Amino acid sequence: MEGACVLEVDVNGEAKFFVDKKVLSAFSGRLSKLFRKVSETGDSKTLKVIFHDLPGGSEAFELMSRFCYNNGSIQITPINTCLLHFVAHFMEMTNNFSSSHNLITQTEKSLECIPYWTWSELLTAFKQCQLWFQTANSSGVLDKILDTLVGRIMTASDKSPSGSSPDSSALRLSFDTRSTITMKNSHHPSCWFEDLLVLNTDTIEKAIKCMISRKVDHAAISRFLFYYLKHRYLNATTDEKRKTTEIIIGLLYSFDESSFSYKGLFGILRMSSSINLSKHCRSRLESMVGSQIDQATLDSLLVPASEGMDSLYDVNLVLRFLRYFLQSGVQICVKRLKRVGSLMDLYITEVAPDPSLKPYKFVALTTALPDSARDSYDAIYRAIDMYLEVHSGLAEEEKMKICCAINYAKLSSETCKHLARNSKFPSRTAMQALITQHSKLKSLLQDTNYLSKLCNSPHKNKQMNDGEQVILYAKRVDLSTENEKLKANLQGMQWRVIELEKVLPISDTMEDEEPIDQKKYLEEICKPKCVRPLRAYQACVERIKGDESRHKKHCTDSTLIIGPVLIHA
Repeated sequence: MEGACVLEVDVNGEAKFFVDKKVLSAFSGRLSKLFRKVSETGDSKTLKVIFHDLPGGSEAFELMSRFCYNNGSIQITPINTCLLHFVAHFMEMTNNFSSSHNLITQTEKSLECIPYWTWSELLTAFKQCQLWFQTANSSGVLDKILDTLVGRIMTASDKSPSGSSPDSSALRLSFDTRSTITMKNSHHPSCWFEDLLVLNTDTIEKAIKCMISRKVDHAAISRFLFYYLKHRYLNATTDEKRKTTEIIIGLLYSFDESSFSYKGLFGILRMSSSINLSKHCRSRLESMVGSQIDQATLDSLLVPASEGMDSLYDVNLVLRFLRYFLQSGVQICVKRLKRVGSLMDLYITEVAPDPSLKPYKFVALTTALPDSARDSYDAIYRAIDMYLEVHSGLAEEEKMKICCAINYAKLSSETCKHLARNSKFPSRTAMQALITQHSKLKSLLQDTNYLSKLCNSPHKNKQMNDGEQVILYAKRVDLSTENEKLKANLQGMQWRVIELEKVLPISDTMEDEEPIDQKKYLEEICKPKCVRPLRAYQACVERIKGDESRHKKHCTDSTLIIGPVLIHA
């Protein structure tokens, strides 16, 4: 057929086509202008055109050629609309060259029906837009398809019961409809997770921003992002992993912390340990993890240190978590703070035996949280005890710096007793423990004297009026046992005090006073002050027992009446 093959077309190196230049130039402004430039060169049958970036590739060019050879007519479907639209714009197939059979006009009419495409048709079109992202983005087709996809997701989320898994394919059945209004049988909203795994690094950010603008639940979006990242890691290169992770972190960072889980964030942190994230991105990730460290477990915090670090575990990472937690910019409730305190006690106890852990880092761990984070410092004492045992060569000054983390007022009596006899601790810490125990004893004696005064009150036999009784619900008071325990504790410290006198013959707070006999001082505070209130209390009880029958109407067998005070055993 003479003149039929006058033009050779190489499309993106994928395929070669031999076509009639007159047929194609009748509908393509781009080819028409090209042929006018070479019309004076002679034999037009030798023309060859090479396209390096034709959108849609060889498939789109073949569809366009069929359109031209069929005199401007082709069946346009949701499957080929995007390809035809892209190639029509590239080849300049506008009204200037064919007013009655304009490919751009026909594809634009088809694009107006995007809201009525099925879910599978939308996904197919979306994949085509990803392949030719620049053209799809600039032409606005990508925005239209994304908007429709997100609309379907929102409709499914609003009408779906819970219970289906993200891997379920049932959602496709409910999405395969010609109208978003007729979606009656949607399933779990997370069913779209698997379908949107087709998103690449060029479109994931655009898709998520579209979801945010359409008010899709942030918690659902964050779950999808965790799911997406987990599956994208399977076959991705290191560069792809890094780029994808940084995009995901940037998107999650814009959400409220209640929108994502600590477990998911820590999963990202572990996966990204080997991909060299940017410093800015890693800082964002650590701040998100730190803001939820109260949800962490001990195992999640025991991250092995990288090569070159001076400890077995990455202590610096945990310290950064704590800093972000305390500087999160919101009022931290006491419950969350105490939960972190308990977690850190476990962590410090776990890392304390590490022989390579430097003293300054150990001190940083023990002092990172405010005092209100702990009701008791017994765990900190035990951790310091283990640390000093492993690091026996520390100087006295270094030991004192480590012991500064202890709040002696929040140590139990047993712990104070153990500390006073613990030779691994500096002598001054034992003195501090002794002073604290003395303060506790003094407070207890004051309470005991108060009860004794109540027993001797002249109003004890008065009839108690309604509304004037104060009822104390407590366990049976056994002051003799308590006093004996405290007495034994202090006597147990006596030998330690004698040793302290040799090291510290006089307290820093007593420089202007005369030295006292520590032994006599201990006997004074232990014996007389304990015995006198005890005897007074026993006498009081005997007197009350004598009056028990007279007050029988006011109390039971387990109740003692002392003046206006009822003490329930």
